[in-house]
Parts: sequence; structure tokens; C-alpha cells
Amino acid sequence: MNELTDTQLIALAARQDAAFEVLLRRHAPRVHALASQMVGAGFADDVVQEVFLSVHKNLKAFRGEAQFSTWLHRLALNACYGLLRKRQPEALEHVPEPVSASDPAHSSENLQLRETLAWAMSQLPRDQREAVALRELSGLEYAAIAEIVGAEVGTVKSRIARGRAGLRELLSQRGVTAAV
Repeated sequence: MNELTDTQLIALAARQDAAFEVLLRRHAPRVHALASQMVGAGFADDVVQEVFLSVHKNLKAFRGEAQFSTWLHRLALNACYGLLRKRQPEALEHVPEPVSASDPAHSSENLQLRETLAWAMSQLPRDQREAVALRELSGLEYAAIAEIVGAEVGTVKSRIARGRAGLRELLSQRGVTAAV
């Protein structure tokens, strides 16, 4: 079933839970990465759960006018902003994910760098943060991002360029040299 396209899986998912599970496994990592950057790693699992509950509930209503991944990322952004609205004012602070000190991938230096990057992303204007996160974390093409955020491709490119420049400036203020 893993070899089926998203369109084929969507058609089957109404009748087979296994097809929905393949969609979930295929797309959950990207949704989680996006949510981690938008609301913090400590709340990303909640967003992923909310998104896929919404997908399961509304899959029959998906018309296929856009790619499934485009629709899914829009749902993810909406869920992130819904969570942020509920948690105001502390919503703007990123809560770091608990890490094991013995895990070399989560050394204090790496943890500090991730926290600094999360802080810098949170300082960007919403439109730039969305565009950068969708491009860099979800790996989406400019056209797909444009469809998700409802903007022209040129506008998306501009937002990403301004967001990257903003990140470079913010990170350099914190003494971090970044290839953003």
C-alpha cells in the first residue's frame, strides 16, 4: 500500500483504515517539523494529532482541487495558529523538547542552537515565518507554498528572502553564524 499515490490512498481511506495509516506515516513527520517550529516542540504532537483527526473527519470533503500535501499543510498552519491563540500570551515562547543529556544529538550546544533558532523564527513576521517554515522544514516548492498561503509565487519568494535575511541578522546578534 506504500507504493500508492496520495490520491489513491485518499480514495481508499474512506473504506480502509490501513490507507489512512499510510497517509499518516507518510506526512506526519513534515507536519510535526512544521508544528515544532511554529508552536514549539513541546506542543507539536498535539498539533499533529489535531491535524490528522481533522483530516480523518474531513477526508471525504477533500475535493482534490489542490494536492493533498497542500491541504494538509494549510490544516497544520491553522491548527498551529489555533493553539497559539488559545495559549496567548505565553504562546510566543517556544518550549524546548525534553532531551536526554546522554544523547549526543542533543548536546547542550545543539540544544542551545535549536532554542536560538526557534527564538529567531518566533521574531519573524507571521508571513515570513510561515513561508520559511514551509520551504525549509517541509521542503515544499514555491508554487505549493503560494497555494497554501494564498499569495503569488513572487510574493512567497520575497517573504522567504526577507525571512532568511531576518534570521541571519537575528542569529548574528546572538553570535551564531548561520548559512540561512
